Amino acid sequence: MRLTISKKFEISLSYRLYNPAWTEGKNREVYGQKVGTTHGFGGNFNLYTVFDGPVDPKTGMLINVVIVKERIKRLLAERYDHKFLNRDTQPFDTIVPTPENIIRQIFKESAPLFAGESANLTACHLTLSPWDEATAYANGTIERHYLADFSAARRTYSPHLGDEENSRLFGIAASPSGHGHHYTLRVTLADSVNAETGMLTDDVIARRTINDIVAEFDHRNITTDIPEFKSIPNTTECLARYFYDRLSETLPVTRVKLHENPWFYCEYTGNNHAVMGIETNFNAAHRLHSPKLSDSENCDIYGKCNNPAGHGHRYRVEAAFDGQIDRKTGMLYPLDIIVKSMSDILKDWNYKHLDADTGDFTDIPSTGENIITILQNKINERIDYPMYRLRLWETPNNRFTLRR
Repeated sequence: MRLTISKKFEISLSYRLYNPAWTEGKNREVYGQKVGTTHGFGGNFNLYTVFDGPVDPKTGMLINVVIVKERIKRLLAERYDHKFLNRDTQPFDTIVPTPENIIRQIFKESAPLFAGESANLTACHLTLSPWDEATAYANGTIERHYLADFSAARRTYSPHLGDEENSRLFGIAASPSGHGHHYTLRVTLADSVNAETGMLTDDVIARRTINDIVAEFDHRNITTDIPEFKSIPNTTECLARYFYDRLSETLPVTRVKLHENPWFYCEYTGNNHAVMGIETNFNAAHRLHSPKLSDSENCDIYGKCNNPAGHGHRYRVEAAFDGQIDRKTGMLYPLDIIVKSMSDILKDWNYKHLDADTGDFTDIPSTGENIITILQNKINERIDYPMYRLRLWETPNNRFTLRR
């Protein structure tokens, strides 16, 4: 498993999607209302910087987030925050500040800031709105993410099974009267960025294509109103696969992620491969203190987190498991087993002081890096499904991830 740490930053800026080499008419044809005016328009963006590398056995950290905060905040203040990109920040006076170009440029400028560290900047992710995101990776890959939501009813069942078997597998969700959810669909596209437009694909067409397909499901009963689901299992796994297949006909889709509710999702990546994930949380206190360091070193490295009386967090956990969708049931793994197992595992830490009340951090500091590693071991002992990804949010700004 590969460990990464993500740090979140906020940026306020203005910009307009405008290619100075084109006429006004062509710009409006390509970018629509996002051409704006000569003065630009505003945005509040969230930037996530993602690092990987070895964990220092003394400090228990992959990289000190204080270093990340200092260097990234300085870059953002000088180049991006409270700026009009088209006028204040080169090269956006000559290239279009699309999400793809912005995140690629931020990565390009951020990576050298950590050249002397053992950790490497492996990705930068930009959230422009609840419905629009972009990611740049160290290998040069650029992704664009579109989100859409819809409300729909369904009966969770497989037409290939009898009523008794459906009830055993899906419980109350298999009731013939059905039930409803408010779904969120996240579509990830990956392709080469067009040098003229600055986009992976036509933004207007991509958004319209996604919205048109989502509209077919909005305020519908999937089981009775969507013809394809009369002959295939009505599960979240199969629904994610359906969106992937439909959207891949015209868009460069790499994966889709479908949230059935805030704590459960299925992600589909093609070739019948799916990921199912659940989110939960636990409340715990801790103190960052390494027995391998002196008191003064602990204070210098961990700062206020070294407070002798401790401090606490409401930790958020996401555990995801992957495999092949069963053709008959439409399932990946039994959701109820995973939910109960995760609840049982986290009972050992919930409403506890991790250092004082458990034996897990006697010899190592309770850093996010160490917490997630120990949690992975606990999950592997209790859940016999292949782990795809494990995430731990210490705060909304600090996330630790183990991924295969």
